[in-house]
Amino acid sequence: MTTASSIPAKRADLAVIGGGPAGMMAAIAAAERGAAVVLLEPNERLGKKLNITGKGRCNLTNNCSVEDLAANTPRNGRFLWGAFSRFGSAETMAFFERLGVPLKTERGNRVFPVSDRAFDVSAALERELRRLGVRWVRDRAVELLVEDGVLAGVLGDRGAYRAGRVAVASGGASYPLTGSTGDGYRLAASAGHTVVEPRGSLVPLEAEGDLCQRLQGLSLKNAALRVYENEKKIYSDFGEMLFTHFGVSGPMVLSASAHMRNFGKKRYRLEIDLKPALDEGALDKRLLADFARHANSDFCNALDGLLPKKLIGPFAALTGIDPRQKVHDLTREQRRRVLVLLKALPVAITRPRPVEEAIVTSGGVAVKEVNPSTMESKLLPGLYFAGEVLDVDAYTGGFNLQIAWSTGHLAGASAAGGG
Repeated sequence: MTTASSIPAKRADLAVIGGGPAGMMAAIAAAERGAAVVLLEPNERLGKKLNITGKGRCNLTNNCSVEDLAANTPRNGRFLWGAFSRFGSAETMAFFERLGVPLKTERGNRVFPVSDRAFDVSAALERELRRLGVRWVRDRAVELLVEDGVLAGVLGDRGAYRAGRVAVASGGASYPLTGSTGDGYRLAASAGHTVVEPRGSLVPLEAEGDLCQRLQGLSLKNAALRVYENEKKIYSDFGEMLFTHFGVSGPMVLSASAHMRNFGKKRYRLEIDLKPALDEGALDKRLLADFARHANSDFCNALDGLLPKKLIGPFAALTGIDPRQKVHDLTREQRRRVLVLLKALPVAITRPRPVEEAIVTSGGVAVKEVNPSTMESKLLPGLYFAGEVLDVDAYTGGFNLQIAWSTGHLAGASAAGGG
């Protein structure tokens, strides 16, 4: 922290650090209550990370109760109860509809703009910021300014910004090219805050062996996934996944990764059901029929109707059956091996990918040092936190963006004296 005395600057009531969803919401909530707000964001446009969420569609919340929001926030969900209660998914949906963004609810209560365009969400927020007179400056916050132990503003690369209150909403450490470079952690630490080491959540996974490497580029669109911690099933899902040179990725895998929180202490294994529409009995009948049609073919040539071409060779190798063995020579036990692998193709997971590749960061400013009723620091009055910089994270489905809206709104309203 730097002493603010003798540093001239245009004064504001609140300086918001970060032009992502939490920062924009904090600025809007404060400005709505009459505060003069300056917003610091070094990117050429606001909401850069917001614009790539949901594959560019922006899953902006989940249409559910406060209880469900908290239940889907495994990392410090109880801390967010007050923020969710004051500005939950119903309030978020009403807010964006008021800003001229029609919404729709899809499978799993996921809420999207009707246009399927994330840019419509960020554009609406920008319009509201302008309407409310929020001053946006393209600058990166370098230090908190403190005068006689009292928070007095922010020092940026391009100047100083005097403000009696500061909201840090600069994101986590994921997707650094969008501006989430961990600056908020440094600023929080300078004020004496504990920063829980960031790690990736909603992140691709690295796998043992060369199976995934051999399948690199293969996408499965209608598969089922089960996740085991040691030998206990902890999660299951249905949908899409992708094999990569390092392991696995895709929507199902990212969702699964949020449940895998004990790497180094526990072992993790994925089981992929390649034929989720068929139970074992129905699948065995299917195998008998396919094998009867290919009775005089080599084993590997009898799998064409069951598997994508790229998967046939690696799958045959996993069965331990000679790919050139004639189908009419297959034993019942060998057919059973095929069936088991079709229903539970195993992938042993070694570790998550680096936090920079994660969609969401787990870790951040320790919530025990933040007032859950206001998002204000317990260590430095006038300092507030919102969004991913906090040690909170949730599952996929719009829950992480709801954390940003809820904490941003609470921080901004509280900083303006209207929490």
